[in-house]
Amino acid sequence: MKLEERSCIQLDDAQQKKKTNAFTIIKDDSTDGHGGYGVGAISLENMSPVIIDPTEGEAFIDMGAMHARSRIEKRVKILPNREDVPNGKLYWICWVVVERGPEGPYYHGAAASEIRIDKEAKRGYKRMPEHVKHMEQALKGKFVLDHIDDKSKQLLRDFLIDFDQDLWERASDSLEQALS
Repeated sequence: MKLEERSCIQLDDAQQKKKTNAFTIIKDDSTDGHGGYGVGAISLENMSPVIIDPTEGEAFIDMGAMHARSRIEKRVKILPNREDVPNGKLYWICWVVVERGPEGPYYHGAAASEIRIDKEAKRGYKRMPEHVKHMEQALKGKFVLDHIDDKSKQLLRDFLIDFDQDLWERASDSLEQALS
C-alpha cells in the first residue's frame, strides 16, 4: 500500500469517527455506571415541543422543533433580532417535560419561548439562548409561563388537558397556577 493510500484511509477513518459523534441525544440513563462517553449528558427523551399559535387559536406538538425544523420554521431564515422581523406572526414553543412518579406519568415542567415568523419574507426571530434556558428549566421541573399572553396560556392549558387528563391531574399545582 502506498503512503498516499494509507493517509487517505486514515483521513477517511477520522472523518467517519467525526461523523458518528456529530450529534448525539442520549436516549437512556447516561449515568448508569459505565463512566464513559455521555456521562452527565441531559436526556431529552421526555421533552416535547408544543407550538402555540394564538392568532389561529391552536396548539400542536411538532417534534421537528427539537432541531429547529418545525413546520413553522421550515424555509425560514432565523435571525437573532426581533427588529429584523417587523411583520412576524407570534408563536410560542412550549417545552413540556413528562416524568414518571409513584402514581404514574405527569407534566413535570414547561417553559415557553417566543418565536416570530414572517412566511412572506421568509424570515423569523428566535433567541436561541432563551430557548436553551427554557428547555433546561422545564427539564428541572419548573413552569416558566408567566410571560405569555392569556390566550396562549388558555390554549396550552386546554391542549395539555385534552392530550391526557391523567397527566394534568398528577401534575403539581404549580402548573395550574402558572396557566391561570
